[in-house]
Amino acid sequence: MQTVTVGEFKANFSEMLKKVLKGEEIGISYGKKKEIVARLVPKKEKTQRRKLGALDQIAKVRFAKDYKLSEEEFLDL
Repeated sequence: MQTVTVGEFKANFSEMLKKVLKGEEIGISYGKKKEIVARLVPKKEKTQRRKLGALDQIAKVRFAKDYKLSEEEFLDL
């Protein structure tokens, strides 16, 4: 992981984003002690499989990529 100060990060923002897009992590340090206060990491595309409790080995559920359910609809179920 590369570590940069806030000033370096601001000055090279586009370059830092390109590195993250390539899979690198960047730590952002701040203050006199230059402690890492934030990390910029690549977004993970892979989703975790959800278990169905007692039905885990029996049933399967698949959702379309464009499936949407509001909190209100969810609570009405």
